[in-house]
Amino acid sequence: MNEYDREILKVLLEAGSVGISVQKISRHVYNSCNSFFNPIVFQDVHDYVLQYLQRNSKSDASLIVRATQRGIYKLNLDNQESRQLMLKFQEARAQAEQQPAAIASDLSLSLFDED
Repeated sequence: MNEYDREILKVLLEAGSVGISVQKISRHVYNSCNSFFNPIVFQDVHDYVLQYLQRNSKSDASLIVRATQRGIYKLNLDNQESRQLMLKFQEARAQAEQQPAAIASDLSLSLFDED
């Protein structure tokens, strides 16, 4: 799965049943994938996001569906693949939340330790 694809799906998952606009999805993907050593052009990201959403929302059984408003997309909660995706991201989020706590406790220093 492409890095852009993963970020698009993360944003749609966080948006929930309300959905989110193409512009906001593009902005999020741009901000999360742009770096000093790998600069990207916003218009290229926006074009990719738009094509990805259109390509993956062609039918009612697709992973992504269009919301009632123009330019708003959301995950299709009736699709088995989207349910599996939600579980996968929830597991990844739970693991990510557990790791920083373990690392922080290992690296903490006591400033008032008498040795």
